[in-house]
Amino acid sequence: MKRILALSAFLALGACGQAAEKPAEAVPGTVTVADAWCRPTPNGAKAGGCYVTLTAGSDDRLLSVSTALAESAQIHEMKMENGVMSMGELKDGLPLPAGQKVELKPGSTHVMLMGLRDPLVDGGVASFTLTFKKAPAIGVHAAIKQPPVVDSEE
Repeated sequence: MKRILALSAFLALGACGQAAEKPAEAVPGTVTVADAWCRPTPNGAKAGGCYVTLTAGSDDRLLSVSTALAESAQIHEMKMENGVMSMGELKDGLPLPAGQKVELKPGSTHVMLMGLRDPLVDGGVASFTLTFKKAPAIGVHAAIKQPPVVDSEE
């Protein structure tokens, strides 16, 4: 009888664990953060880029970024227009459609830290806060590292 009770308790706990593994991005009103990293800055650089993947549980918008690392932080977009690369702030923020991964990455949309107080050093951590229109603000701790090498033959 004790074995049956122990087995029943084990199975019940296992079932509870499975329910808790429900993907966070499926929860309305939340945003999940994955793969956060920042590029190390060269000597003397006063600006740096950070990258992250965001998934919103319901339609939302990334409105702003704040950090103690720099005088200001902005959501930036790089785009090609008439053969000219331009970069600028997304003043209205970045839309986050429900359930879709939105990747902030090099050469595209990214977090721009301007007026860095100290360089972003390889192996360190950069902390910043993301503020959304609906979801609660999220503190991010991004690894400072070299960008992944992309195989140009693909």
